[in-house]
Amino acid sequence: MMYADFIRARSTLKQVQVRFTMIPQYRSLLLAFSVLVSLFQTAGIFAAQQRFEVRYTKAVHSQPFTGRVYLFFSRSDRDPRLGPSWFHPESFVARDVTDWKPGEVLAFSAETPGLLAYPKPYSEMDLNGYKVQAVARFNVREPKIGTGPGNGFSQVISVPAVIPSKPPLLTIESLVPAKPFPETRWSKLFRVRSELLSKFHGQDTFLEASVLLPQSYYDQPGRKYPVIFSIPGFGGDHLRGIRNQPIAEQNEEGVEFLRVLLNPQCQWGHHVFADSATNGPVGEAFTTEFIPALEKAFRAIPHPRARFLTGHSSGGWSSLWLQITYPDQFGGTWSTAPDPVDFRDFQLINIYEPGSNVYRDAHGQRRPIARRDGKPILWFEPFAKMEHVLGHGGQLRSFEAVFSPRGADGKPLNLYNRETGAVDPQVAEAWKAYDIRLILEENWEKLAPQLGGKIHIFMGDEDTFYLDGATVLLKQTLDRLNGNIAGGTVVEIHPGKTHSSLITNELRLRFRKEMVQSFLAHQAEIESALRANKQ
Repeated sequence: MMYADFIRARSTLKQVQVRFTMIPQYRSLLLAFSVLVSLFQTAGIFAAQQRFEVRYTKAVHSQPFTGRVYLFFSRSDRDPRLGPSWFHPESFVARDVTDWKPGEVLAFSAETPGLLAYPKPYSEMDLNGYKVQAVARFNVREPKIGTGPGNGFSQVISVPAVIPSKPPLLTIESLVPAKPFPETRWSKLFRVRSELLSKFHGQDTFLEASVLLPQSYYDQPGRKYPVIFSIPGFGGDHLRGIRNQPIAEQNEEGVEFLRVLLNPQCQWGHHVFADSATNGPVGEAFTTEFIPALEKAFRAIPHPRARFLTGHSSGGWSSLWLQITYPDQFGGTWSTAPDPVDFRDFQLINIYEPGSNVYRDAHGQRRPIARRDGKPILWFEPFAKMEHVLGHGGQLRSFEAVFSPRGADGKPLNLYNRETGAVDPQVAEAWKAYDIRLILEENWEKLAPQLGGKIHIFMGDEDTFYLDGATVLLKQTLDRLNGNIAGGTVVEIHPGKTHSSLITNELRLRFRKEMVQSFLAHQAEIESALRANKQ
């Protein structure tokens, strides 16, 4: 119950007080209710009056700062800056600042102009028993906030149980350190400065990955290897690709791979290796700059039939996008639980339908965005509004940064109205350029010969984020198209599998086996091309 509800309750209490105060059996009940109203009234006043002050030191950021500053609250044992979680978010507030100077005190209160808050207005938050921590988003190119390298954070304090005479002061005097990549004999960090992306962004921009070397790499210095490019999902990067031992290939044919775990992170979240108005020519940079440099540095076989793609979730969409966009550059993709591949079912939403709304369906029912055991556990509207307060780097905004044109302010256009959820039909129309089902359907006669045997998509029919609907629609389209032109595509819907349970060890081994078979099937073609290049 909100503070305003108890104000109404207090009014009701006054109305019944005269009627029941003279009846003995009601006096104790009336007294208890009065105490309850008083307690909640006090809690509401406490929330409305709670103030904090924030500053940062010159040691962490020497110049005036323009950007977003946050207060994260938590009752857990972890630092508040490590939140919020998608499924159990705790309260936080944020405000945008311009030319905020080192040492200058910044106020946070219910009266602060432009204060953003989640999940409710700051004046309605009951912060009793919470800890609080301030974060400044100094590194604007980093999608993560409290854990983003270069961002500043304060000490953690407990929210005072009693309103103090002077607001608590949080001093931002620490920076999130860059995560190290401790190279080993078998794991190497590979970074390529992209001329294309650096020119687009007006500053040095790199593509990076971890490279896992095959067991024979040092013993056979003249040998070249096929490559598996693996793309993590949203929030993932290349840093988990660190091993002290080579991967056991487990194939009788003796085929060994270079395994390249790519970093898909960018300012807006996950760039999915697609050229876009906001993220720039990422796909072009990857295929024309990164891959040639990698093949030269690590003795990779410079042939499309020796390049394989795989990825999960946003990485699954990325790997599929690269394969269909550059069909002659790769030998196949094994994509698992990809983000929506048909925008007629964008996590249950047909964005092309007139009057479409991402918050409510045609019957006015709120739309879920995640489920567990068949029941919704996360709803689109609160999730979207949480992302709005967090700012750039969230999953939904990440989609817009890829699929939407840029607005006059240089930012990606919103697909939907943040207050009402109404879809902008002009923006939805622009998204068609990235609708994988639509691209394949409209260009199948040309693409089918280039993509023969190269598309492998796997999805659980109980996907946590409702991604299965789009994959089912794509499967129906490809099944129909394959009846006219042999494309040899594979789209499998796995019963009972969720977003996280889809990939099993058995499925991984199957992927490896199929990649080995594909590589060996085109061995003569590869060797012939390599001989021709030497001449």
